[in-house]
Amino acid sequence: MAPPPETEEKKPKTERTAKRRTTAAKERPPLRRRSLLLGTAVLGAAGVIGGAGCGRIPSGDTLARLRSQGTVRLGIAGEAPYGFIDEEGDFTGEAVELAKVIFKRLGVAGVQPVATDFSSLIPGLNSQQFDVVSAGMYINKERCAQVVFADPEYQMLDAFIVPRGNPKGLRSYQDVVRTGARFATGTGYAEIDYAVSAGVPEKEIVILQDPVAGLNAVESGRVDVFAGTALTGRSVVRKSRKAEATEPFAPVVDGKKKVDGGGFAFRPTDTDLRDAVNTEIHRMRRSGELFRVLRPFGFTETEMTTLTAEELCA
Repeated sequence: MAPPPETEEKKPKTERTAKRRTTAAKERPPLRRRSLLLGTAVLGAAGVIGGAGCGRIPSGDTLARLRSQGTVRLGIAGEAPYGFIDEEGDFTGEAVELAKVIFKRLGVAGVQPVATDFSSLIPGLNSQQFDVVSAGMYINKERCAQVVFADPEYQMLDAFIVPRGNPKGLRSYQDVVRTGARFATGTGYAEIDYAVSAGVPEKEIVILQDPVAGLNAVESGRVDVFAGTALTGRSVVRKSRKAEATEPFAPVVDGKKKVDGGGFAFRPTDTDLRDAVNTEIHRMRRSGELFRVLRPFGFTETEMTTLTAEELCA
């Protein structure tokens, strides 16, 4: 995860019970993490990394258009280690850094991250607020019906953020059901479905903005557990004296252990752009360069993968 998320931020002012997996923008609480403070409007005006050129924009070929304008807009969710603003105010993260490498090789020098709430990434992509989602988004069947994915850059297990000592012994979603623990996860997270599949009543799931809010809720005793990726969990608790992350585990869905993978998402009409990105990802996998890009952000060799988007979409 490279620079860990800031755990000293104020506790979120609101938390709510999940009755739906997505929320209208007008209902979302204000974006509070430092990585989101600049907002989409500011990023649109001044968030370009690298040279961005102007020029005549070809139609019907997204990659040609991006090359012509010299910039690709990346949808990010302001979450370390995937895409965030570091302590120096620079855009970084494994997905952002990987996008910089890939798009430069594709002839697009400028990278412009556009920060939004995680649940707004796919709607924002399809409404052309940005060109690509570069947020390490999990590839699953539901999302594959809305966008097309490049092959995953990593595979990932889940982990819980729990109070020090894990007093309720929570090591799986089934343990949450068994103990009646107060369960929380993030907006639009795949962990919502995993918890519901295990038997956690959806109406009782507390939805929080991000893992930092989850850590705060666990530390204050407002919830017993926050579920997220193993990588995020071990990073966000690093400086905490009150909370810890459990050992990584594979969620059990329909009797089978599930390993997730995250990657770039594109509009369904942009399969040519997806294929071009895939070609670069495969080259980087074979050479070991992919791991070298991801390693500074906390990824280990066990999180490298040969999974395909087709497998994860099935």
